[in-house]
Amino acid sequence: MKKTRKTDKLVTESVNPDTVDIDISSTGRIIKLISDEDRKISKAVYESRESIEAAVELIYERAGEGGRIFFVGAGTSGRLGVIEAAECPPTFGTSPAFVQAIIAGGKRAVFNSIEGAEDCYTDSIKQLKNKRLSQNDVVVGIAASSSTPFVIGAIDYAKEVKAPTVLITFNPAKKNTADIIISPILGPEVIVGSTRMKSGTATKMILNMLTTAIMIKLGKTYKNLMVDVQPKSEKLRSRAKRIVRQLTGATDKKAQSLLLTSNWQVKPAVVMGVKKITYKEAKELLRRHRGFLRKALE
Repeated sequence: MKKTRKTDKLVTESVNPDTVDIDISSTGRIIKLISDEDRKISKAVYESRESIEAAVELIYERAGEGGRIFFVGAGTSGRLGVIEAAECPPTFGTSPAFVQAIIAGGKRAVFNSIEGAEDCYTDSIKQLKNKRLSQNDVVVGIAASSSTPFVIGAIDYAKEVKAPTVLITFNPAKKNTADIIISPILGPEVIVGSTRMKSGTATKMILNMLTTAIMIKLGKTYKNLMVDVQPKSEKLRSRAKRIVRQLTGATDKKAQSLLLTSNWQVKPAVVMGVKKITYKEAKELLRRHRGFLRKALE
């Protein structure tokens, strides 16, 4: 009797009956087939919103205790974790240490495929030990298959140090794999096993939800404005001025003056403009309200 390999049973490794003739299709039909599959992603992610919410609440709680977030993945999953971690400091003004990414194969794997790296169970453990993972931190494993050794190693080590764990996957996973499992079932990929496609898109959507929701709860936005932005480029400086103008009613010249006085920090600039107080007073008011601009303006 022929032995079935574990990977043969994965949803992401199964054959998509709708795309079996994609190799003899016209360009237009290829695009349509891919688009038809992509349309399934939002619905599947939406149906997983309860587990995403639970993950946000868990991470938010630990963040309040000084905890960090570690996205751990291999290949596409790891690269998406790197992107998410890299975007948090300029967008939300967080320390680079708050949201970090660990990718199988290290930095070189961001630009080059190092496929065998995902099979090393202990490599992620070594990296987390170097980061001094503690029980206040949260490990978010990203593994389309649900069983990538590099990711499972990180989750298992997190359990050892009593750190909470989250797993993002697109195959059924055992309940005890992680504290919270986010597993939208997207069906087979357009190209069998190519999880850079639907699985990759869904991963980015989920990571966007996690980081954005957490940052909102931490007071990193006012309404839907990016008030903790780090304006280190011309585009971001223009955005900072626009936010200050919008929230204070100031002219462009006055907004620039407020931002120069506040070292280009939007929150104190807005408080100064609305409350007509000094930079020092604005900083103190924000400190008393734990950085929440809405509360500081009330």
